[in-house]
Amino acid sequence: MASIALLPLDYPAAAEPAQPKPTNESRQAALGQFMTPQPVAEFMAGRFDGADMHDVRLLDAGAGAGALSAAFARHWSTLSAGTGRLVIEAFELDPAMVAVLHRNLDRLSADQRIEVSVIPGDFIANAAARVQRGERPYTHAILNPPYKKISSDSPARLTLAGVGIETVNLYSGFVALALELLKPGGQLVAIIPRSFCNGPYYKPFRQLLLKRAAIESIHLFNARDKTFASDNVLQENVIIRLRKGARQGDVVISTSTDATFGDLVSEAVTFSRIVLPADREQFIHIPVVQGGDALAGLHAYRSVLADIDVSVSTGPVVDFRLKRHLRAMPGSNGDVPLLYPGHITSGKLEWPRIGFKKPNAIALNGDTKRWLYPAGFYVVVRRFSSKEERRRIVASLIDPRNLPNGPIGFENHLNVFHHNRGSLPEDVARGLVVYLNARIVDDWFRQFNGHTQVNATDLRSIPYPDIARLIELGRWSKARPDATESEIDTKVERLK
Repeated sequence: MASIALLPLDYPAAAEPAQPKPTNESRQAALGQFMTPQPVAEFMAGRFDGADMHDVRLLDAGAGAGALSAAFARHWSTLSAGTGRLVIEAFELDPAMVAVLHRNLDRLSADQRIEVSVIPGDFIANAAARVQRGERPYTHAILNPPYKKISSDSPARLTLAGVGIETVNLYSGFVALALELLKPGGQLVAIIPRSFCNGPYYKPFRQLLLKRAAIESIHLFNARDKTFASDNVLQENVIIRLRKGARQGDVVISTSTDATFGDLVSEAVTFSRIVLPADREQFIHIPVVQGGDALAGLHAYRSVLADIDVSVSTGPVVDFRLKRHLRAMPGSNGDVPLLYPGHITSGKLEWPRIGFKKPNAIALNGDTKRWLYPAGFYVVVRRFSSKEERRRIVASLIDPRNLPNGPIGFENHLNVFHHNRGSLPEDVARGLVVYLNARIVDDWFRQFNGHTQVNATDLRSIPYPDIARLIELGRWSKARPDATESEIDTKVERLK
């Protein structure tokens, strides 16, 4: 949802633009509203190039108080050189914002070349009906859509599915519908969370996006808490520009620390660095600007996990489902270790933990045996990191000599590297820990993962060393048990 725009001097000035009444936090959360800061609105409008700017029909879905439409009108006025026509259709669900939107956008109509329509109500229902009728009315779309998950049985989810759009969040549903409503060659600019770039839940949305349009540019804000600072949003956001039906070419990648754009840098990269040609998941990478993808330049790393006979899975023990079998501390009646992320501190295993809030053990019996792994060497990576943690991937070795002999339980918040549900060779396990903890791997991972979750699917998408190089890293690690982060980084980057 957009915030108020300051109207330009060449528009007839009346009173100050109407300010929306404050939206309480619970209502804002319910609607998924995050107001667009003025500099962001101006930057987004400036993403549109001058092509087809004579007669424009603009869609602003989730328009809020009209910042994006007003910014676009200023940009259009400059590029159209005093000719042509601009028609704006602004959709807004929140009744408290509709009156404000009317007052702000009606002022644009003082320019006889601009026609404004404010459409209250549900954009998803309206747009889906138009898609079903085959309507493609818009030449341009500008969006700051609501960010809110939608359940599988919600009206929004069912309406989207009815027009072939499978997604799990309002923001991706809005973008998909807007893309469907564009004419061929139409441009779309949206500010959205980066979460769509990876993960299985957004795969249908990525497929639709890449099938329907070419990605022309992506802007990434490097600071999580700066883009929507007034709303206390901790979210990695991108501004993406799409062109419907265009042939995919190079993509302009730009970054800035925050919404002031004071340190803006950009470069064009080949599309093969955005979506890897062999990636079935079609993860969308955002390469590091000015410096490139260092991992891609290391020819030692060209394997996938299947090549090295290693698998990674989510920990199979879901504690609430096995609650009656959990034990605060292991007893003498066949209880075995149950490992949580909290058992690992600074890469070291601490088991059992005295005073730990989670169970330390699980009973070994017919109901639990199938959820346990045999004793052996494993590598674990936490599925969730804190929002401001310096590294997203933190890998740790599970050494069977630090646990009682017997099966091991891995709780669901851990990812587990294993060999056919069994132990890894020790040197391979140690080599994986070294490799995954290298800065260059974490940097590569962050190119397609913008949130704090690290899923097994994500870990399968990382390029790995071959088995011989993993063993080399593992033996080096064994000889250097106290290696520093800097030494690990150097070792991985210099591996031939």
